[in-house]
Amino acid sequence: MKTIKIMDEIRDNISPETKMQMELSVAIANRVYNILESKGMSQKDFARLMGKTETEVSRWLSGTHNLTIATISKISVALGEDIIKVTNYSYLPFHEDDLMLAAESPEIEDTDYNKE
Repeated sequence: MKTIKIMDEIRDNISPETKMQMELSVAIANRVYNILESKGMSQKDFARLMGKTETEVSRWLSGTHNLTIATISKISVALGEDIIKVTNYSYLPFHEDDLMLAAESPEIEDTDYNKE
């Protein structure tokens, strides 16, 4: 395959972290695109579902946009599909009623961490 020399030079000078970020961004965009395709949804449908403009969704799906974890989570919930998976992690759904702040927990005693 014939490539443009300047692009090869640019690729050779990109840090491993930047390469990884680029690969992940494209992988996330492809995952969203594949989910949309499997659900028969257009970018317009997706934009409407997310309450976003088609332009913003187009940026997301370009693979060059730096999506936040919050946005990825919203997309995942809206589409009802995992967008990314972290290995060795298990999601345990909870209800707000099940939460208790450590300060309210009777099992946790006050601790002075500055004591010697």
